[in-house]
Amino acid sequence: MTSQNLLPSPSLPDGVARLSHLGVIRIHGEDSAKFIHGQLTQDFALLGLNQARLAAFCSAKGRMQASFIGFKAPDGDVLLICSRDLLPTTLKRLSMFVMRAKAKLTDASDELALWGLAGNATKNIAAGAYPAWAKWDIEQDSVINLYPAATVHRQLMISPVSRAAPEGAEMELPVWQWGEVMSGVATLSNPVFEAFVPQMLNYESVGGVSFKKGCYPGQEVVARSQFRGTLKRRAFVARSASLLTAGQEILANGDADQPIGLVVQAAPDPQGGYVAIVSLQLSATEGHLSAADSEIQLLPLPYPLLEDI
Repeated sequence: MTSQNLLPSPSLPDGVARLSHLGVIRIHGEDSAKFIHGQLTQDFALLGLNQARLAAFCSAKGRMQASFIGFKAPDGDVLLICSRDLLPTTLKRLSMFVMRAKAKLTDASDELALWGLAGNATKNIAAGAYPAWAKWDIEQDSVINLYPAATVHRQLMISPVSRAAPEGAEMELPVWQWGEVMSGVATLSNPVFEAFVPQMLNYESVGGVSFKKGCYPGQEVVARSQFRGTLKRRAFVARSASLLTAGQEILANGDADQPIGLVVQAAPDPQGGYVAIVSLQLSATEGHLSAADSEIQLLPLPYPLLEDI
């Protein structure tokens, strides 16, 4: 695996970032959880108020059209956090499946503020361990534990726009986005629309796929990829001296005719250059990797991949 000559990764600083790159879909109605349960890769029928879900919305061919952090609000509405550039088309697609369900989908991005909390700016909502996707409601706010970045604890806070910003040092958005990459948990955006089945982004290993729930669009493809051993791509964290952008092709041994992967999301590296989550063919990870004529070095994956589901 290409990982030589790496500088130690810096730590994500303590602070609070306004997450303007994300938006919110609200699902209101008595069938809200039942409806969305039938559309996404995770179980929303059994979703409690102390949990959130990482989930993908797939095409009939199992290709991801959006990814969400979803949870149930105290009033019973289901809220889905996704990349803002995918929200309008995703809202339209999901609304097509409502039919007779008592559920109404709306864009709530102007009603709710999204905040990223890191380090000592996080809320003390659990004693001891901080399990990812655990959720608590604190007054008018909802707080969700995320995967750490460079061992630093992170949370997502959802608040009414009328609320004051959370306490903590201000963090610039690119710094938070660096932390998102270093966590290894990818958020789908428009440049990589329908580029991956969920396991190509390690979603089954970070809580993004349930293999015990009922049908949803693309379920057969997702299940077949898992249980027939047909998965040939995985997500990795990588670093490059040059600009990396979502949707950029990755080459093996400089062969422009044989791209072996894609950049999923990227952010500036505080040490210079860029870091990215990349999805690569497993057979090519031991060779020389490059994008835009710049070498790509793979970093250790920050979580284990599940061998048995």
